[in-house]
Amino acid sequence: MPLKLMYITNKPEIACIAERNDVDRIFVDMEYIGKSERQRGLNSVQNHHTVEDVVKLRKVLNRAELLVRVNPIHEETFYYCSSEKEIDDVINAGADIVMLPYYKTVREVERFLKAVSGRCRTMLLLETAEALKTIEDTLSLDGIDEIHIGINDLSIALGKKFMFELLVDGTVEYLCRKMETKGKFYGFGGIASLGCGLIPAEMIIKEHYRLGSGMAILSRSFCNADEIQDLNIIEEIFSSGVQGVRKLEKECEEHIKYFSENRKELKTAVENVVLRKGK
Repeated sequence: MPLKLMYITNKPEIACIAERNDVDRIFVDMEYIGKSERQRGLNSVQNHHTVEDVVKLRKVLNRAELLVRVNPIHEETFYYCSSEKEIDDVINAGADIVMLPYYKTVREVERFLKAVSGRCRTMLLLETAEALKTIEDTLSLDGIDEIHIGINDLSIALGKKFMFELLVDGTVEYLCRKMETKGKFYGFGGIASLGCGLIPAEMIIKEHYRLGSGMAILSRSFCNADEIQDLNIIEEIFSSGVQGVRKLEKECEEHIKYFSENRKELKTAVENVVLRKGK
């Protein structure tokens, strides 16, 4: 199954370009509480989108789903409303999926699920050491539709020097297998354009297929629409970039078919030997 590709933007014209070019989800990013403190010194994106952005994008999207990342669970203060009010607002504005970032406890997840109350789909962003430790308890909760592994913040939490270390030390695979066992839809990280990135995007996409991942974020290095003014150039980037990803995915699908067929044949061969030995 092709990866559900997600792109972060609050600009209707960019969202429409992404949708036209086979991007599955437009991602509104409202998270800002505590983010600058924990990512200080890193070259990370802090978008600070708003409920008004959700309303604007809802009006222009026809096929792509609208995903909204709210803030981590929090109480009302003089500066911002409570988590419950924020979640109410984005659902009423038209979110198809609400994402909870940076949770640490099962209780926070329970509060999130109660606030959503089945009104739209839910996604957890697993990106803390505490969330890693409590994955089995979290997966036992009803109401979680999807989980995305945020390898940037999770790598920071685990003291790694480079986020893709989590792909080779077994952390991402461990989480994927846990979620696979529970029948959850899951994904991890982001991908650049093919041939780009400190680790080539091709390698990352192949890992998505090996691990049974179903989604990935198109990263800032795929298309930084904040730095490109010409919409025609952005259109070309999305057109050629997404086509390249989809072409590579077809190759991955063929390999999955090859190995799954081999597994079936192996199972049949073993069963036949067992039957013969039993006679």
